[in-house]
Order: sequence, then structure tokens, then C-alpha cells
Amino acid sequence: MNVTTAVITAAGRGARQYPAADTVQKAMIPLVDRDGATKPVLQIIAEEAMDSGVERICVVSAPGDEAIYRRQFQAYADMVRGGFPDEPWAVDQAARMEELQDRLTFAVQEAPLGYGHSVWCARKVIGDNPFLLLLGDHLYISAESRRCARQVIDAAKALGSSVSAVQPTREHLIHQYGTVAGKRRSDRSDLYEIQEIIEKPDPTTAELRLTVPGLRAGHYLCFFGIHAFTPAIFEILDEVIREGARENGQFALTTALNRLVRREPYHALETRGIRHNLGVKFGVVEAQIALALAGEGREHMLGLLVNTFARLEKTRSQGESG
Repeated sequence: MNVTTAVITAAGRGARQYPAADTVQKAMIPLVDRDGATKPVLQIIAEEAMDSGVERICVVSAPGDEAIYRRQFQAYADMVRGGFPDEPWAVDQAARMEELQDRLTFAVQEAPLGYGHSVWCARKVIGDNPFLLLLGDHLYISAESRRCARQVIDAAKALGSSVSAVQPTREHLIHQYGTVAGKRRSDRSDLYEIQEIIEKPDPTTAELRLTVPGLRAGHYLCFFGIHAFTPAIFEILDEVIREGARENGQFALTTALNRLVRREPYHALETRGIRHNLGVKFGVVEAQIALALAGEGREHMLGLLVNTFARLEKTRSQGESG
């Protein structure tokens, strides 16, 4: 199973980012990446895929967004190249942006009908090919030399099956994630044969149906936000949408994944890394700090955080004593 195509779902507006998201797409919010360059979120996510061997990327966007994305990408490349013509970093960043544009294709999600529907909208672009799926509001910091996406792609290639990245997650957080029940494989301790998926379960349901032998007490396998799928997922999503099988008014990807479990091998990979969800409160701030601490400016960032905290504590103590 050779994965060289990716889908990034980026049609959502990002309620947590308002009022900023009213003037700039969530996927275009700028962050300083590990290499010190300031990039739109979409570029950072796309580079996760490109650095993992992906050659072509389909972005699922809202109506009218393709023109906005392309215009902003080109403006950024032109600005960097024109403003710093003799700077190697600027030449490199402009080239990266133009390479990204060459690899991008867009699919439109006409109406916000759910995550499963968003993935389904990419079917004509992807065709009968396996693909990597990434969320447009998640960033990943790997704990090893391979990118998190590369870990998933390598597992899918070795197994010849669909693979979803998971991470052991504490019980009080599982209401935020799709959660997996599975059987650990005897040949690899980081791989599980998926048996069931429940979207954002409560602790009681998780204890009854999602306990995985071998995990620490109070921990469950939750989706990490990266998947590698066979094209069978599109056939199943077709069925789900034709049947009108909605959950809370939306076409959920989880509905299709539970059908995938019954039709072909489907595995979970305990991925070595950390996910950062930009769609939650302070998610953008957390992701920015994580990128800075994982990059070339780590020591500077650590010093900045310590000094900032010390100044705040000093100001607070002076205010209390006054």
C-alpha cells in the first residue's frame, strides 16, 4: 500500500478563533514553525505530508476559499522573494510555497455536513488510490526523526491496510476524541487490530466497551488526527450518505469507520508524538509554544517563558502587597 496522496480537511471556519476567523481562514492563521519561518497553518500541515513522501495534496475547502488560499500563498511568496532577494532563507521559503501550490488540488464542501462528508468530497480527486488524511486544525510534533505522518504511512505500507494514528489518553479527556477498542498485535506492541470506534464517549461507556488490555488504568486509545485509508472508505461513505445515516445531524467519519472494521483489516498505530488541536480554547497559543520548543529557537523560547513568568509573578506580588 503506497501512499503518495493526502487529503486535508479545511472547510471549517473555527468558532474558537473568532473574531480573527471572520477575516482570515483558520487554516491561514500564521505561526512560527520549527525552522523559524512564519507560515500559515495550512502550509505547516501540508509540509507534514510532503516531508512524509506525499506528492499530491487535496484540500477540502468551503465554497470560494480556493481562490483566497492561492492568492494569499502567491502574495506571500512574492513578498518574501521581493523583500529579501539576497537572503537564502527567503529564497527557500518562496520556493517551498510555490512547490506547495503546484502540489495542491482543491475539492469543495458545499455545505457543512460533517467530517465524514468533508472526506467524501475528496473522492473524485483521490480516485481509486490509498491516501493520507490530515485535519486542517491539528499540528503534530514527532518524538522521533520520522514525522508523525510518516510513521502512519510506513505502518500502512507494511500492513497493506488502513491505519489510524492513536495515542493513550486520560479518561477525563476522551470526550474530545474518537476512541478505539482494539487487540494489541503479538508481533508489534504499538499496533492494534481495531474492533470498535465510539465518537467522544463518556467515561462509563468507555469503561464498558473501550478498555484495551495492556494500557495504563484510566487510559484509552484516542484518535491522533492522522489516518491512512484504502479507497474502500469512499465506497462506505457513499453508502452512509445515500442512507442518510447521520449522527446529530452530521455525516460522521466514525460511522464509516465502524463499517470498515467489518469489511477489511483496519489497524491503529500508537504514534510517537504529540498532537495540538488549534480548535480548542488556547489551542493556537499551545501549538505556537510547542513549535517553538521543538525547533531551532528552543533555548531562546525557554528563557523567554521563564523570564515572562518571573515578571508576571513579580508584578502580581507587588500588586498584592500594595
